[in-house]
Amino acid sequence: MVGRTPLLEVRYRSKGRARRIFAKYEQKNMTGSIKDRMALWVLRRAYETGQLRPGDLIAEATSGNTGISFAAMGRALGHPVRIYMPDWMSRERVSLILSLGAEVVPVSREQGGFLGSIAMADAFAKARPGVFLPHQFDNPANAEAHEKTTGPEILAQLGSEGLSCGGFIAGVGTGGTVMGVARCLKSVNPRARVHPLEPANSPTLRTGRKEGHHRIQGISDEFIPSIVRLEELDEIVDIWDGDAILMAQALGRAGLAVGISSGANFLGADLMLDELGDDAVVATVFSDSNKKYLSTDLCRAEPAGPGFRSPAITVESWRAIGCEPCCGSACRKA
Repeated sequence: MVGRTPLLEVRYRSKGRARRIFAKYEQKNMTGSIKDRMALWVLRRAYETGQLRPGDLIAEATSGNTGISFAAMGRALGHPVRIYMPDWMSRERVSLILSLGAEVVPVSREQGGFLGSIAMADAFAKARPGVFLPHQFDNPANAEAHEKTTGPEILAQLGSEGLSCGGFIAGVGTGGTVMGVARCLKSVNPRARVHPLEPANSPTLRTGRKEGHHRIQGISDEFIPSIVRLEELDEIVDIWDGDAILMAQALGRAGLAVGISSGANFLGADLMLDELGDDAVVATVFSDSNKKYLSTDLCRAEPAGPGFRSPAITVESWRAIGCEPCCGSACRKA
């Protein structure tokens, strides 16, 4: 129920030029997002090392998808789950976590926002025994999940089509996806380009601190996570949140119901093709579905701003490349 997701080949025109990108369709995971990969890997490692024991409470700070993943998996394994989350996240995220039997502690900007959520989870764990903190922003198992599963799947699925991956891009929330996939791809092709992506409205990676506000939930969480190693990656790519919303809406009209970060990742991949060439093989991730954003600006009219890429893009067709049998053995080894 986690991993082995389809790889989509999306064909489109960008300023009249025929192009394609490849994207992992991560809403096919257990709770509908890429965070299931990390949550499963973190829990597995915690059981193996004895950090997590039967009956322990799982407490984590999250912008939503990770909380949903830990809520579902934690409850399935018999653990109580407590999620600290900034109170401006979509109401669908909160409802999903509550529906899975976990507790949600909302944290306001006055209480510290995302950094406050992490501090409150840490303080809660110090005050009582039997609490496991996944610490997704600092846990090496986060990146390892993508180095061992997402990356090998991309390589195997492209390989089944006779293709090799020339580049990858993904928005940075915890940074686990881009760091793990980068290590996998660069171990096979050191010249592969791997770019971290963030909102142009809030360039945290560039400044090292929270700057401005944005609407791409799940990325740019007010600080640079410790597992992010920018020196291992190529240049940072910036995408405006309004452009990402318009692109996600365009993908929805083509039958791909994806979230706002998926729109941003698509635009980042298109930007890479400007440099690498129309025929280059560039991969990314469609991290989740649109179902967690129905109350947000994703479902409202969005004006096009100056410099937006999405108005010049027309999605023409897409197809899915399965993960079996091309990479079943690789996935089982991971």
